[in-house]
Amino acid sequence: MALRSGQCPPLARHALRSGQLLRRFVPLLSLLLLFPLPVCAGLPISAISDFRTVFQPFRPPSGVLQVVLRRFVRDGVPQALLVNSLTLQTSVVPAASLDRLSPVALEALQTTPYGRVLERYGTPPVLLQNHGLQHALGDHEGVFLTVDLCPSRKPLERELFLALGKKAAREGKPVPVALCVSGRWLEGHGEELAWLRDQERAGSLAITWVNHSLTHPHDPALPLERNFLLTAGTDLPREILALEILLLERGLTPSPFFRFPGLVANGSAVAKLRELGLIPIGSDAWLAKGELPRDGSIVLIHGNGNEPPGVRRFLQLLAERPDLRLLPLPAAWAGGKP
Repeated sequence: MALRSGQCPPLARHALRSGQLLRRFVPLLSLLLLFPLPVCAGLPISAISDFRTVFQPFRPPSGVLQVVLRRFVRDGVPQALLVNSLTLQTSVVPAASLDRLSPVALEALQTTPYGRVLERYGTPPVLLQNHGLQHALGDHEGVFLTVDLCPSRKPLERELFLALGKKAAREGKPVPVALCVSGRWLEGHGEELAWLRDQERAGSLAITWVNHSLTHPHDPALPLERNFLLTAGTDLPREILALEILLLERGLTPSPFFRFPGLVANGSAVAKLRELGLIPIGSDAWLAKGELPRDGSIVLIHGNGNEPPGVRRFLQLLAERPDLRLLPLPAAWAGGKP
């Protein structure tokens, strides 16, 4: 059906309700942001307000279908977070640039890569562990490196990123890497986050920022079906949206991807993720577990100091295969059908 300006499509109704719920949490969220884990000096912080979830496809003059995922005000300027339906790249633009563009029918997304993967990975059957894209669609020469930054008191695995920087220098272009960042890691590692941005500005890294939840709950005593984001009382929309706010405050652009903590999910969690317009990312090459990558693999390692064997194995892989191609995560859907 055609969408009128401001009209909420069926897929987004829960997402809008989530945004309304988030506004109810503003006092609590403000306290969380004012008094998080100890914060080190890091990136400058912008003021984010009036954060709203939407799901509104439109076609700009370029002709490439885009979807507005969020609207918000940053430092007094209304802005919007968009996802390109063909490339799955996100961008932040002034909201005023969208005011004269007419929304299009939601059904127009069905034939796009974004619409297809949203349908494929946002509907049953759902795996309890490792639901989502585990291996790239189509034929790819190379692998997709994803680095999880779960909550940790340990320092960042800088050796990993310095090795990627050396690879970038040899190849003459930034090395793509997807950083799956949790809010508690981000809040406690401001200086290291700023250092990663410096590597990006220097042309060493091309970072895709993947949502890994705000608090990343985990209790080793609980079974998987009641653990991580399936823990009783967990507000999944808040876990997702509050982390997006933290990224946007620091000038970072959230991608349309989400990695479930522990790779643990259920049908309800996946449905909520879809309603927020996000796509779950799994892995078929968790290196610390001994899984070996092959062309098209979604490689998983931890860069937060909690899983050194995975980092060592990846560094060994780089040493053995200096010509190994590392590919940007949004390209994992190119050339294939769900």
